[in-house]
Amino acid sequence: MNTATETAAPPPPPARKRRWLLWMLVAPALLVVAAVVGLRLATDKLKTTIEAALGPNSEVASIEAGFSSIAINGIRIRAGKEWPAADELSAKRVVIRPDWDALLSRNIRIAAIEVEDGYVSMLRRKDGRLLLLPSLLARDKERDKEKAKSGADEALPEITIGGVSLSNAAVDFFDASVRQPAHKLRLEQTAIRLGQLRLPALTGRTAIELDGVVKGVRRDGKVSLKGWAEIASKDSEMQAKLAAVDLVAFQPYLIKAAETGVKKGSLDLDLKSTVKKNRLHAPGKVVLSGLELTSGKTFMGMPRDTVVKVLKDKDGRIVAEFSLDGDIDDPKFSLNEKFMSQVGIASANVLGISLEGLASGIGSVGSSAVEGIGSAVGKLFGDKK
Repeated sequence: MNTATETAAPPPPPARKRRWLLWMLVAPALLVVAAVVGLRLATDKLKTTIEAALGPNSEVASIEAGFSSIAINGIRIRAGKEWPAADELSAKRVVIRPDWDALLSRNIRIAAIEVEDGYVSMLRRKDGRLLLLPSLLARDKERDKEKAKSGADEALPEITIGGVSLSNAAVDFFDASVRQPAHKLRLEQTAIRLGQLRLPALTGRTAIELDGVVKGVRRDGKVSLKGWAEIASKDSEMQAKLAAVDLVAFQPYLIKAAETGVKKGSLDLDLKSTVKKNRLHAPGKVVLSGLELTSGKTFMGMPRDTVVKVLKDKDGRIVAEFSLDGDIDDPKFSLNEKFMSQVGIASANVLGISLEGLASGIGSVGSSAVEGIGSAVGKLFGDKK
């Protein structure tokens, strides 16, 4: 007779233990659900706050909040009817990386801000004033006026941003001072890197780097900028370069309507600028290459036929060295005029044209190529006109 040994089943756990085990399983899930709901409510509130801060013409598609970063998708500030572009600003994605170690500090610290596929439009009015984000900045000025009237003195918290980077950015620059409707220049594939920023004081040096493509009619050129600036004191050191920029696209800066046109050619600019205690020192060099002109009487204030004849012996190339010096806070100081006179005289010397003839040509025609190029450089280095 076979005997089978049967293993007895363990007794069921007490009811209290079963409830404890069930709670241990359910509690984490409830915490996750609560966190998700709370995060959703927080991001919805943040989205509304950002749209309110950017103004009534703004929109934000969505916000993704995580433990290491906050991503804002589809930012857009639509432009008004009088603005030459559809948008004042837009970005596919902005990633903000907070510095969590500074959460308990009164000062706000952001490790980095990264902008992907950004876009901004700028307008230089007929009077030479440069406008950027008018709808947003106009609202800020109104708020400042209201605070001044009410006597409110709200101390803004200090904000330190470790760095700001923009990748694949585009910039549209509309210039109504040289043509009506406004002439358009476009930068594409632009990478911009800014070092540490301290707000609102804007003290301390901020490293600046920019590399981009200048769109042209016949060819695309390149632009680069590298150096540092202290916005509060206006001190800076910058190295700016334009390489193989299409002269046809820059034609409104080169000539007046009655002057000789440009069939083709390229422009190179190398400029090293230093501003210290409001004093500017900026030696540089301009090169015009492959220059071919249409019919007309003058070019850059010089006789067109003489320019064409000399260019044949110089392979269509003009090299002009110059140096810009002056007090940037002096109302009488104009970077445009300095640039015009320096480069105009240098070009005349290269081409063998008398200074008297050049002065006469510039006087009869008014602003010339160098004035136009100078206007762009002026905006970069703080021309007030």
